Amino acid sequence: MAIEGIIGKKVGMTQVFAEDGALVPVTVIQAGPCFVVQKKTSDKDGYDAVQIGLVEKVSNRRITSALRGHFEKAGVQPVKTIAEVPYSGDANVGDRVQVDIFKAGDSIDVVGQSKGKGYQGVVRRHGFAGGRESHGSMFHRAPGSIGASAFPSRVMKGMRMGGRMGGAQVTVKNLRVAKVDAENNLLYIRGAVPGGRNGLVFVQFSKNGKRGE
Repeated sequence: MAIEGIIGKKVGMTQVFAEDGALVPVTVIQAGPCFVVQKKTSDKDGYDAVQIGLVEKVSNRRITSALRGHFEKAGVQPVKTIAEVPYSGDANVGDRVQVDIFKAGDSIDVVGQSKGKGYQGVVRRHGFAGGRESHGSMFHRAPGSIGASAFPSRVMKGMRMGGRMGGAQVTVKNLRVAKVDAENNLLYIRGAVPGGRNGLVFVQFSKNGKRGE
């Protein structure tokens, strides 16, 4: 069984020493354990994939009746977080997915939700320079012109303006696995990943990426 990804939670950031003695910043992910909830095949569904669920405490009252029936049909315990991932080889409902599917040196993609920043202006949201800070300028952090008045007499789509910032799905590609702690289900990833502490993340192998030895 070779499942291409796992669900986890962001623990935080720390530092580890690389083999050459360099001090490397890493993000620690509590990855899994997960188990296979559903198997999809090309004959029945048009493609091959498995649906995995993160093992965590969840109240039955927080599971909808539709999902409860989905889990009962599969004969597995209810979970709150599920994701669909490709696989190769053989996989069956109930199989466990552990962090040891990764090895140090693997190239991975991490999907998470960025921290919400609320309503922000153009200087912070888009990096505008703003105007002069001198007395009487009356143009400090304003966006400037947003379009002509005579023609087309409207604001064009895609105009960069103030608005809600963050709180969106972000994918960081081609990160490297620094260390795998299979005993404690911990994955150490070089660099930063989106989201805050305890934020859900999805980790999968990069397409055409390097695999560790």
